[in-house]
Amino acid sequence: MSRTPYPRSSPSAGSAFRSAYDEALAGWPGPVEAAELPTPYGLTRVNSCGPDGAPPLVLLPGGGATSAVWGACAAAGAARTRRVHAVDLVGEPGFSVPAPGRAPRTPEDLADWLGAVLDGLAPRGPVTLAGHSYGAWIAAHHAAHHAARRPARLGRLVLLDPTRVFAGLRPGYVLRALPVLVRPTPERIRSFLAWETRGAALDPAWLRLQDETARFPTTRPVTGPRPDLARLAEQDVRVDVLFAGRARCHDAGRAARAAREALPGARVDVLPGISHHALPLTAAPEIARLLAEH
Repeated sequence: MSRTPYPRSSPSAGSAFRSAYDEALAGWPGPVEAAELPTPYGLTRVNSCGPDGAPPLVLLPGGGATSAVWGACAAAGAARTRRVHAVDLVGEPGFSVPAPGRAPRTPEDLADWLGAVLDGLAPRGPVTLAGHSYGAWIAAHHAAHHAARRPARLGRLVLLDPTRVFAGLRPGYVLRALPVLVRPTPERIRSFLAWETRGAALDPAWLRLQDETARFPTTRPVTGPRPDLARLAEQDVRVDVLFAGRARCHDAGRAARAAREALPGARVDVLPGISHHALPLTAAPEIARLLAEH
C-alpha cells in the first residue's frame, strides 16, 4: 500500500479542491492516515483513523460526496472502538484515480473494485461495511454477489438511506437534481442541498468542499439494476438499514416496508426529522452508535 498525501496521478484536483479537502479532514478526531490502495481499477484513496488493530469499519459516501463526509460520524464516536477506513469512490470527486481504460462501467465492476479495496484493508476480515445513498447501492451489490465467495470477510452490512436498493427515486427529486448533475456550479449545489435538507445547518467545511466538486471533471456514474435482494437475503451477513425520515429522494416509510419484506432478517429503522443528504452530518451521533455495535 502506497502512503502519500495525494494520489500521484490526480492532476484533475486543483489547489482549491485540495485545500477544501484538507480543511474537511482537519475536523476528524486524532491523526488521519491517508493511503493509496492499488486495485485493478486504479488507485483508491482511503482516509483512516481510530485505534490500530481495532475491528475495521469501511465507509462509502454518497454520489458526488467524498470520504470527508464521514468525519462527523468518526468524531461522534465511530472511531473510538473501530478502525475507520473512509473511501473516495472511484470515478467520483476525490482522490481515487481510475486506471486508464479500466474505469468501472457496470455494477459488477464496482463490486469487484470494492472487493479489491476490502482485500487491501482487511484481507482476513470480518469487516463492517457501511454506505450512504449511492455508496449503499454499491455496498449492497458487493454483498449480494461477493459475500458467498469470501464468507469470513464481510461480517456486517449497514445501508444508510440507500437509493435504488429498495425503492426508486421520486421524479420530483430527479428533476431538482438534474441541473446539478448536468452542469454543476457551487450555487446549484448549495441551492439543491438547501432544498433537500430543508435548510438544515451543515458543516461549513464540508459545504466548501462540495462547492469545489463543481469544478471536478464530471464522469458518467455507473448505473444499473437494483441489487439482487433475494441473493443478499441468503448471505450469512447481518444487515442493518437506516432510512432518513424526511428524505425527498424516496418515501422512507414505503422503502422501509420494502426492506423488511425483502430482508426479513435485517433490522430496519427510520430516523425521523432527518433528510437524505444531511444524514451523515446531522445524524452523526445516531449513526456512530449504530456503527459501533458489535
